[in-house]
Amino acid sequence: MARDTGVPDPPDLSNRGTPREFEWQEETLGSEDFYREDIEDLLEEGAWKEGFNEWAEYTNLDETQVEIVGDLGLFQALDFYWDPTEDRLRVDAPTVSGTPREREAAESLDSSTVSMIDGELADLGQAVREVLERYLERNDEASDYGWGAETYGKRGE
Repeated sequence: MARDTGVPDPPDLSNRGTPREFEWQEETLGSEDFYREDIEDLLEEGAWKEGFNEWAEYTNLDETQVEIVGDLGLFQALDFYWDPTEDRLRVDAPTVSGTPREREAAESLDSSTVSMIDGELADLGQAVREVLERYLERNDEASDYGWGAETYGKRGE
């Protein structure tokens, strides 16, 4: 179902620490670049808008719930990064009850709505991740973004 709300700005991936779902492996210690700057460029070039619009077509969230997610900054809290241990693009989706501000807002929502929002945020992250992967595949041969095979080895395969 299409939403009348506009597409929010893509997440700012700068100045983020180690992803919350990430654990260093012995073979990747020292490979601390998650390529967030490059991913952020792809988001700004259209991957975010394309992925968001795909997600908006099938999301179960109504306009009020989408506004709540935006007001809580949860779209901005999505984290996209390259996982050097698995050599693949990953996404960490936030949850409504992830911080004190969100917990306070979640008190006004019933638990099924909170669960639905959390699931929809995960779905949004996956939709955008899939678009990013298409961008990487498209740019592997003639890269305007610096994601070509010469620079990043087998990425995008």
